[in-house]
Amino acid sequence: MSEVDNLLASREMVLVAGSGGVGKTTIAAAMGIAAAQRQKGKILVLTVDPAKRLATALGLDEVGNTPVRIEPAMFTEAGVAVRGELWVAMLDTKAGWDELIRRHAPDAQVRDAVLANPLYQNITSRFVHSHDYLAMEQLHDLHATGDFDLVIVDTPPSRNALSILDAPSRMIEFFGSRLLRWLTVPYRSRLFTVASKPFYQVADRVLGSRFLQDIADFFVLFQAMEKGFVKRARAVEALLADARTAFVVVTTLETAPSHEAKFLAQALLNRGMTLGAMVVNRVLPARLAGNDAIASANALLEARPELADAVAEQLDDASPVTVAAVLAQLAERFDDVALVASRETERRAELATFATTMLDVPWLTGDIHDIAGLGKLAEYLRVDSVNG
Repeated sequence: MSEVDNLLASREMVLVAGSGGVGKTTIAAAMGIAAAQRQKGKILVLTVDPAKRLATALGLDEVGNTPVRIEPAMFTEAGVAVRGELWVAMLDTKAGWDELIRRHAPDAQVRDAVLANPLYQNITSRFVHSHDYLAMEQLHDLHATGDFDLVIVDTPPSRNALSILDAPSRMIEFFGSRLLRWLTVPYRSRLFTVASKPFYQVADRVLGSRFLQDIADFFVLFQAMEKGFVKRARAVEALLADARTAFVVVTTLETAPSHEAKFLAQALLNRGMTLGAMVVNRVLPARLAGNDAIASANALLEARPELADAVAEQLDDASPVTVAAVLAQLAERFDDVALVASRETERRAELATFATTMLDVPWLTGDIHDIAGLGKLAEYLRVDSVNG
């Protein structure tokens, strides 16, 4: 078995993380297919991709919080052989918050009051890092049910790759924050209520009737759920550090993503979490940076007159002069390609110091938009390296 097969077979949870735009969603889906090809169990890919690209690629019209199975016939039609079941779910922020309120509310009265609060939908839809926390909540739920042998999570895109790791602790900090105390203190202090009444009256005239009062009402209700939220957040933190959970960091070898990947990998190691593998996406072959490749480009430049005549003979309506010009451009611009390949080789070596398993995916022509393409990507993940 390949290294990616060993990783997927030995874990119950795999979180695919990294900065935005590096291909996390596609890599997570390909890993799901790779697992279904080698394992007989039930595999779930949980995505947070708002563009629904994963659903489209897997032939599904609609995907939500409830997992749905990819029909075996779809794999057969795509020429992808699977042994296990592949399921997929996509995080629905609104449905996720509603489920959280129903779960953590101490009673039906608080639950209904929160869900009916006029600011509830507006506040939760703009809750900072909402996707991060909801993804971790759903991860815990899925693990607790035991319905799936492996859950692969496509983590939310973020400017800060640590957002997914910090989501549970941020929720705990929120309930102990000065902001929450300030918003709810009118209900806990009669003196404060009397003293702040003029302020509320001025604010109401500026912001609208009962604006601050509605905010206070909401957060008082929210604070009533503190015990449930904090308990679950601590359980999620424990799950992230569990030996059955591994992280896969996805990156490209461009400057910013590779820097973010190193930062994230180091943070995982510092927190005692498992870095199962690092996937380097859209990689140029390292051999392009070698002396042989540069010598070949120089030889092409020198031999272009003779080569142009030979190539033109093989092409219809091709002018040797035009072919010579094209060959010259290719040879001269190869220096740029060689320089990029050289830098990529150096960055890959730096990343390899953080992870014992490195999985390389080359530049592919066109976007992956179907099961056949995802199956092909799964095979690339099984190749030791594209740098040979």
